[in-house]
Amino acid sequence: MGNLNDINYQLGNLIGLTLFDPQHFYSLLLRFFFNLLTVAIISRCFYYPRSRRRDYMYIFILMSISIFLLVSLMEGGGMNIGAAMGLFAIFGIMRFRTEAVPIREMTYLFMLIALSVMNALCRAEYHPKADYWDGFGLVTIFMVNITFLIMAWRYEKSKLVKRNCSKYIKYDNVALVAPSKREELKADLEKRTGLKIDRVEVGMIDFLKDACLVRIYYDDPEDRGNSLEDVTKMPR
Repeated sequence: MGNLNDINYQLGNLIGLTLFDPQHFYSLLLRFFFNLLTVAIISRCFYYPRSRRRDYMYIFILMSISIFLLVSLMEGGGMNIGAAMGLFAIFGIMRFRTEAVPIREMTYLFMLIALSVMNALCRAEYHPKADYWDGFGLVTIFMVNITFLIMAWRYEKSKLVKRNCSKYIKYDNVALVAPSKREELKADLEKRTGLKIDRVEVGMIDFLKDACLVRIYYDDPEDRGNSLEDVTKMPR
């Protein structure tokens, strides 16, 4: 250990870097493992089975790793952490403004970013003058990650809240949009779509073209997480 301290001291004076810091390295490695494991479970086991979107799944994992390492390797000052988060805010504006990201994906993205920041900041420091440790312990880090896992599991697996799928449909028979004919409208839409519809919402009506925009709600586990459910125009 004495030789390592001497090497660190020499390199620190020479280039401003040390060769190896065991305390910081093992702390970073353990927190990185906790963060990666939790993010991977949430993305692969909770998010992916419903959406089947591998692109978003890998984005979640890579974004969380990037934020964790960036925040962890900062010196810890408020300005440095603010600058790190600002970089990803700029990235988000530049990248995600070109595509309508569904609210479910955005929720997962922000949740995993928050988890990565918390794991990056959960560390303890020793104050030799007062002879005590200030910060977070392994139990705290473990509980934070378990809490996020439980939140994702409860949202995806809970049967207390009924989650419907939905579709926008351009409908060509405005004669059935009257409130008194809502059951006829539902029956016609069920016949055309082959879906068991729970309820129907009527939006814009164009009497000149004899068309209107309706939104149907139905229960289909295979169609949950559909990224096109809010698209009202045909993509080019």
